[in-house]
Amino acid sequence: MALLFHIGRYFMLLGEVFSKPERLKVYWQRTVEEMDLLGVKSLGIVALLSLFMGAVIAIQTKTNIDSPLIPAYVVGFTVRQSTILEFSPTIISLILAGKVGSTIAAEIGSMRVREQIDALDIMGVNSAGYLILPKIIATAIINPFLIIISMFLSIFGGWMAGTLTGIISSANYIQGIQYDFDPYIITYALIKTVVFAVIIATISAYQGYYTVGGTREVGISSTKAVVYSDVVILIANYLLTQLLLL
Repeated sequence: MALLFHIGRYFMLLGEVFSKPERLKVYWQRTVEEMDLLGVKSLGIVALLSLFMGAVIAIQTKTNIDSPLIPAYVVGFTVRQSTILEFSPTIISLILAGKVGSTIAAEIGSMRVREQIDALDIMGVNSAGYLILPKIIATAIINPFLIIISMFLSIFGGWMAGTLTGIISSANYIQGIQYDFDPYIITYALIKTVVFAVIIATISAYQGYYTVGGTREVGISSTKAVVYSDVVILIANYLLTQLLLL
């Protein structure tokens, strides 16, 4: 019953969030600020993870190829497919759930325990829309760009690892990247990214918005935001894969 209660309250909160904004200019300014806070400032960790992720995939793929019948370009092909289909959109989103999700939950949760949200409600401001909607829009806009950068850097990291260690030539790696490429997989990855971004923003905001207590409860809400976001992302990943690829 508790699960149904939270699901119902979650969708009721979303109803308040997506009600008509009172001042679009203010919402736009807040959205730009959130894009910088939640997206641009996450670029460093995304870039670092992506480079090493691609390098590890390339090295492991090559070391596990024992048959001389398997062409060398399979390394580049494997890095491309693994990165675009799963690693960049899903693994990076799980990482962002930890960084961005905890930030959102902590920020809104702190405002709740300090009664700042109550003050907004008393002034007649739609606190849910004012605080949460810009975060949803910001993550939905900026996360696809982060994932595209992640894809490029991961493939580049695989190329660097392969060529610098001498396990594969640059020509073979590039041939693998180009082999049997289907542009739809990019579309698939970006659709997943937008869905995951909305999941991270809304679940984290929900946990923060309904925080009760003090600073300890804010920390608990931040932890719940990360855990629940990751669980829902994994479930959504399975469902989207069934719908979009099969």
